[in-house]
Amino acid sequence: MSAMARLREQRVPGVLVTVLAVRGHAPREAGAKMVVSAHDCWGTIGGGNLEQSALLAARELLAAGTREPETRTWGLTERAPARYGVQCCGGEVTVLFEPLHTVPAVAIFGMGHVGCELARILARHDIELHLVDSRAQHVEPERLAALTADAEARVHTHHAVVPELVLGELPAGCHVLLMTHDHAEDVALCDAALRCGHLGSIGLIGSTVKWRRFATRLAEEGHDEAALARITTPIGLPEITGKEPATIAVSVAADLLLRFQRERPASAEASAETAEATR
Repeated sequence: MSAMARLREQRVPGVLVTVLAVRGHAPREAGAKMVVSAHDCWGTIGGGNLEQSALLAARELLAAGTREPETRTWGLTERAPARYGVQCCGGEVTVLFEPLHTVPAVAIFGMGHVGCELARILARHDIELHLVDSRAQHVEPERLAALTADAEARVHTHHAVVPELVLGELPAGCHVLLMTHDHAEDVALCDAALRCGHLGSIGLIGSTVKWRRFATRLAEEGHDEAALARITTPIGLPEITGKEPATIAVSVAADLLLRFQRERPASAEASAETAEATR
């Protein structure tokens, strides 16, 4: 469980490998598990040819981007194929492979009125949600209780006097939204985010006038036009207008959901289309 939680938090795909059924004698009983990523493995289903074959099979599924569970069966006799050593326990083992897919990650810097409204919406989705503020009282559990009590998202709170330091802790591909209470803090975060190569989209709340001032400042810090183009401002869907915090939050959340859809692997899109066609 801890390995799966770590992979999810770091946005690393994996496969949960489970001994589904055993006939005769085998190294491990039904229910034995291991978790496999492209470069690591946790747990064991019995070692030897069985485990190595299952490990490589899991990594084949990862490389192919497979999203549906699969089963495979191996014999444990002297006559069974054994590329990685003979296991002559005499039984037969069926193994279940369950892909562990990455989920989107979003970091909201600034838990003011808009940030809280946006967090309330995003907490209802299966994502990794990071809430960051330099003001301790804005990320206290009591203040966030309404959105964490029944959240589907895994919510991580960060109180950081220097919030730029949190950027380096975020998982690869994390979408960043900058909406703090302080424009000086916002521009420092823009500068730091542009220097991070592992982030997803970078969104900045504010007006055109604010962005012109920021762009000038960031250019002075050495960021060229291509770098500045990584920052999206204003944020949200242009079709949704209004300055109320809840309206802005809906607009930004809708834009993020579209981004999540575009990030889904092609195999996931194909599965969705197949499911729709069979209804």
